[in-house]
Order: sequence, then structure tokens, then C-alpha cells
Amino acid sequence: MMKKILILLTCIIPLGAFCQDNLKLWYKQSAKVWTDALPLGNGRLGAMVFGGVKRELIQLNEATLWSGGPVRTNVNPGAYANLLLAREALFKEEDYAKAYNYAKKMQGYYSESYLPLGDLAITQDLKDTVTTAYYRDLNIKDAISTTRFTIDGITYTRQIISSAPDQVIVIHLTANKAGQLNFKVGASSLLKYHTVAVAANEIAMKGKAPAHDDPSYVDSANPTTYDDSAGCKGMRFELQVKAVSKDGRISADTSGITIKNATDVTILLSAATSFNGFDKCPVTAGKDENKIATQYLNNAAVKSWQTLLTRHYADYHHYFNRVAFKLATPADNGNAKLPTDERLVSYTKGAKDPELETLYFQYGRYLLISSSRTGGVPANLQGIWNKELRPPWSSNYTTNINVQMNYWPAEVANLSEMHMPFIDFIKNVAVTGKVTAKEFYHAKGWALHHNSDIWALSNPVGDKGNGDPTWANWTMGSPWLSQHLWWHYQFTKDKKYLREVAYPLMKGAAEFCEDWLVKDKDGYLVTAPSVSPENAFFDDKGKRASVSVATTMDMSIIRDLFTNVIEAANELGDDKAFRDTIIAKKAKLYPFHIGKKGNLQEWYKDWEDPEPHHRHVSHLFGLFPGNQISPVNTPELTAAAKRTLELRGDEGTGWSLAWKINFWARLLDGNHSYKMLKDLLRATNVEGTNYSGGGGSYINLFDAHPPFQIDGNFGGVSGMAEMLLQSQNNEIQLLPALPDAWATGEISGLKARGNFEVSMSWKNKKITTASVLAVVGGKCIIRSNESLKIAGMQVTSKKTANGYVTSFNTIKGVKYNITGAKI
Repeated sequence: MMKKILILLTCIIPLGAFCQDNLKLWYKQSAKVWTDALPLGNGRLGAMVFGGVKRELIQLNEATLWSGGPVRTNVNPGAYANLLLAREALFKEEDYAKAYNYAKKMQGYYSESYLPLGDLAITQDLKDTVTTAYYRDLNIKDAISTTRFTIDGITYTRQIISSAPDQVIVIHLTANKAGQLNFKVGASSLLKYHTVAVAANEIAMKGKAPAHDDPSYVDSANPTTYDDSAGCKGMRFELQVKAVSKDGRISADTSGITIKNATDVTILLSAATSFNGFDKCPVTAGKDENKIATQYLNNAAVKSWQTLLTRHYADYHHYFNRVAFKLATPADNGNAKLPTDERLVSYTKGAKDPELETLYFQYGRYLLISSSRTGGVPANLQGIWNKELRPPWSSNYTTNINVQMNYWPAEVANLSEMHMPFIDFIKNVAVTGKVTAKEFYHAKGWALHHNSDIWALSNPVGDKGNGDPTWANWTMGSPWLSQHLWWHYQFTKDKKYLREVAYPLMKGAAEFCEDWLVKDKDGYLVTAPSVSPENAFFDDKGKRASVSVATTMDMSIIRDLFTNVIEAANELGDDKAFRDTIIAKKAKLYPFHIGKKGNLQEWYKDWEDPEPHHRHVSHLFGLFPGNQISPVNTPELTAAAKRTLELRGDEGTGWSLAWKINFWARLLDGNHSYKMLKDLLRATNVEGTNYSGGGGSYINLFDAHPPFQIDGNFGGVSGMAEMLLQSQNNEIQLLPALPDAWATGEISGLKARGNFEVSMSWKNKKITTASVLAVVGGKCIIRSNESLKIAGMQVTSKKTANGYVTSFNTIKGVKYNITGAKI
């Protein structure tokens, strides 16, 4: 065996060019609205901190607090008959309006809603109202929020964490003069049925969630209902609050906890629900929320603030510190010295601020760590942060892109553990999806549609005929979610997971697709009815329609699934008969078509768009997140994809802008990706719903759809990572779409498929040093824009039409150091 020479090569970029160590969002004033407040989370307990002076407001969430209960079966016995009628209308009559109406008759119930836990108010008794030296921040390097201000010569400080190891939110208040803390802590909730109990220095708010909560877009006379005759809907919840102080006097009543003449106070918040799984009745078979919340509170109460803080830091740093990202910054970068709100406005007006861009990248990683932890439920449409009783789009799991986008950065940003709640959710929805596939379509496998929730709802939503099939009847949830099962294997190479978890679920999705596919007049396998999510077309008669056959997105998702199932079977060396069946089916799938405008065709025919600049660009699934279209392997389709984006335009909602960063990165156009990033990061004050335009960021850097949707934050992180590192098609591509604005920089800790950890430094858009850590070993193929040298190895880069390719075998646990050949 050749002995490896492992030499740590130092970056030749002057260290003084980088100063992105101060990873903070900070402000000179308290939050006026929710999207000014700062988010904390431990994956289960969420807090939005407003930073008020006389009245601090902390809006609280518990990740499992949803309306409803386990899903019903036998929801729509007539669905299959209407499926046959819809197909007849599509194939024999080409009557898309009739097919649309039959699709409405194939719907089930709406999803349930993610709910707010409550508000915690700290009302401080202050002698004066003149505040000086006000400051509030969110330190994402340490996951701690600080508010500090001075009144009448006394400086008051509040520090807040949401601790994962101790499963409590901790608020630490201090004054720099003895005995000057006088305040009251109270809790309230929007949920109708709740009470407050008192014990010594504690209060507990107990209540019940609604049995059902209609989506915010449904016009309903009674949208939020608490009555449930079946007795299995409406989970219980409990919030416990305890105050601890060495020198202050503490008392409590039903109005809250009162603290007098204290210097140092720690407030502990613990919460739990009776949720016991997607298939368990939260009323009769629920967990004991009181016991859970009490245990967490009591365990934390015996620890000092410093101990709680140290444990929190150790846990959080274990994940966050895996990746560091720095860009060369102008010496006169005054923008970096501004408060975040002013900084964002200045950036929007054209100020160059690479540190804001790297802050945004790390903020997205922070949000994923804060809203998705192993053993918990996945991040929803708003992560874990929601203040509304009827939140936008129910703050649910929207499966035609949004929940998937939440997890696009999980693996590449070195947060693989945060992917697991989503994978566990896929296990759950496969159970209900098997029932849906059978009852609605007489099909094998498992099916999932446009929306889901904590109860793993899988039926086509719409309240049995009130939903628009343009979105409600989209059927490709199971194959798309299966992509994430395969990704987790590609990035970890965990064969036990592939055999026991991923492959059975992927196979189930493929079995559904087998039964869902039918032959068209030319013998191709197609989907019918089929939609391109939330978009429409003008048919041959000039009529607007949305339900048709074999949309490009449908066929791309199924092709992606079939490809992955075949590769997974080969990896396992098992299930050859099924693999061969899928190989044969894949060969018959309706292919890509290039339209008369040179674009990738979205529909079965080359129809015109009523909304040419529609926010969804679903037909480019094969470009990203799929890998069927690439400049290296499919240049004609790549050109068509580029033309599609040109015709679609650069405008869009927040998550749409984020998707386009990824598209342009896959097209290897770093400057256009960067343009989309700047659009995503532009300042906005829009609060209301905007389906076609908008986009941008609120001053707390939350993504503005608008309103807030967290998928834009996560999609932005994914896109930035794709600009720096790609690893599809069995290659690792270094700096594939590096924009001119990032000509000099460094990043460490990104992950590539094959379980390789990659770090890079570059100058003038050229690699100076890089390293690849082979976590599990195996062949490594690197594509780059220049020839590379591997330290200690006689490896020659091969020049191709699309850059240089460097191939070498790796040994498990060994780091390989790389330089540009011209250095």
C-alpha cells in the first residue's frame, strides 16, 4: 500500500483579508413586528424574542403542537371511479376541463395546522423611561440572544437560549447594581381552552388544541373547532415557567410570577404536548405532557445558568462549527459596522457586503439546527416559529417543493443529523400513503399529494371537492420525498440504513409509480391526470387548463426515482427482478421535449403559458434537485433549461428566487446565481401574501415569500453551496459556479456525495489549497477549472472539454491535500 504524505498546506491568501468572525444579527431598537423579532430554537421549543424594554415579549412554539388527530380512512370511496373517468376524458376526448372536474371528485380532507403555544411577557418595573445604549442581537455562532439597555445609570441585560441538551428555554436577567430587578412574568395563549395553575415560584399554563383548524385560505364560518365527537382530536399541551434567584423575592399567582429586588434571575421555560405519534390518539393514548414538562423543568432547575449555558454551547457548537465560510472583504467595508436592518437596506441599494452574504449562509444553517433535531418532527413551512392561530398555508408540510427545499442544504452543509426528522416523517407518511394509494387509486406502494401535517396526511387535499386540482391533486409526493432517502445514503454511504430504511421506502414509491403510469397512444408510459404544480396552460383550443397528461415534472421525478432505485438495488446486490422491471419501465417513460422557443417543454404538448413568469419552474426538476440535465452530459437539454429560465424571468417569490440560485449554479453560471442571491437578500417590508412577485428578506433575515416561509432561507443556503461545490453524477466539482464577486475566499467542512468532506481556499477564482477527507473511503473523482496536484500522490489531471478531471482512490479516514497545479 502506498504511504500517503499528508502535509497541511497553508492558505496563501492574506488572513487580514477576512474578518467574518462576528456572526451576529444586531439592532439599535426593539422589534416592532414579528418579522423584526429574533428566532431561537432547540428543534422542539421555539422562541421569537422582541427585545422590549419595559415589556419583553417572547412568542413561544412547541414543534408538536398541531390541531387535529390521526387521519381517517375510507375518505372518498368514489375516487377510483372518477380517476377512470378523468383518464377517459384526457385520452379519448382531450377534454381538460372535464378531467379537471373529475379530479375535484378525487379529493380528501385538508391538512391540519401548526399552532402557537403562547406568549411570555416580562413586564419590568423601571423608574425612568429614558433608555440609553440600547442593543439587541442574535449570536448565531453561539445560538444566544442578548438584549441590553441602560436606564438611570443601571444597565440591564437579558440573555436567552433554547437548550437542546436540557430541553428548556432559559432566560437570564441581570442588573449591574444590586437589587435593581423588579418585574413580572406572565403567560397567555391564543388557544381557546387554557388555564393557569400556581405553585410557589412557578406557573403552569395548560390547555387543549383545536380538533380542527381550516387553512387560512379557506373562507369558513367556523374555521377553528374544538368539539370532537370521536374523542381523538385536540391534543393537550402544557407550558411551565419557573423563576430562580439568589437574592430576589419571588411570588406567584394566576396572573404570573413577580420578582422583587433581585440582581440576577434565571427563568426556565418547559413545555410538552400529548402528541404520541402520527397514528396515536393524543387524547386517549397521548403522552403525559405534565410529566414530561415537569421532568425537564426540575432537571434544569438544579443547574446554574453557567452550567446550562456551557452544556448548550457544547451541543450547538458540535454541529455549527463544522463549516466556516469567509470571503475577501474590502478594507473600507463600512457596511459591516451597521446594525442588520440598516445594513440590509444599504446592501439592497448596492453596497458590497460579502460578510452579509456569508452571515446569511450561516444563518440558514443556524435555522436548520434550531428547527430540526434528531428524534423530533421535521421543520414545517415556518420552521418551528409561528404566531398565528390560522397560519399562512397552515404552516404545514407542503410537498410539491417547500418541505423538500427545507432539507436541500442538510447534507451538503454538514448537518446530516438534521435530515433525520424528515426521513422519519417519510416513514410515517408511507404508512398512511399505502392506504391512500389503495383506497383512492387501487394501486400498490404509497402515495402522497400536495400537503401533509404532523399526522402524516397523504390524501389529495381539498375538503372533497373544494380544492383546486391545479395544486390539490398533484400525485408525485412519494417519488420526490424518496429522493431525500437516496441523498442521505449518497452522502453517508450507510449501507445498513439503505437496506433497512431507504430502499424499502423507495421501492414502495416505485411500486406506486408502476401502477400510476399508463400508456399513451405512442406507447410511452405517462402520468394521468397530471399537473405542473400551481401552473396552467392554454390548450389547443385556446382555453385555460391545468390538468393534463405527462407533465415534464412528473416524468422527471419518476425518472429520478427509477434511476435511484436501480442504483440502490445494485449497491445492495439484491432484488434483481424488481430492478430489471424498473429498468424496463424507465426506458419507456415519456421523454423530455424541447419547445418551439428553444425552452424545455413543461407540458405534454408545446402549449403557451397564461403566466409566462410563474413562480414555479417545476419542469426544471431534472436540472435541480435532479441530475438528469447537466452541461457535461446533456448540452442540448442544458441549453433548453437555460432558455426556460430566461423566458421565466428573474422575479419570483422568496422560495422561487432561492430555487433559481440552484438552477443557475447547475448551469455553471455563477454571476447569474449571485444575482438571484442578491435578489433573495434584498430588504422587504411586505407582510401580506404575494403569489407572483415579491421575495426578499425581512430585517431579521427571514425569507419573505411574502409572507414568511423558511424554505427560502434553506434554499438560499443550498444554492450558495451549489455555487461552491457540486457532487452529482459521481463527481466532485470544485468552485463550479463561482461568481466574480467571490473571487477570493475560503470554505471548510462542506460535504460531497460519497461521504467526502471538502475544504477549499481560492484566489482570483483559482484554487490555492483544498482538502478532501475520505470519511468512508472509495474512489474520488474531482472536476475543476484547473489542473490539480494531490500531495504525496502521482496523479495527473485529465483535461476535458468541461474542465479538468482528477481521479484517485482514497482510504477511510485519510485527508488528501490538494493544490492548484500552477501554485
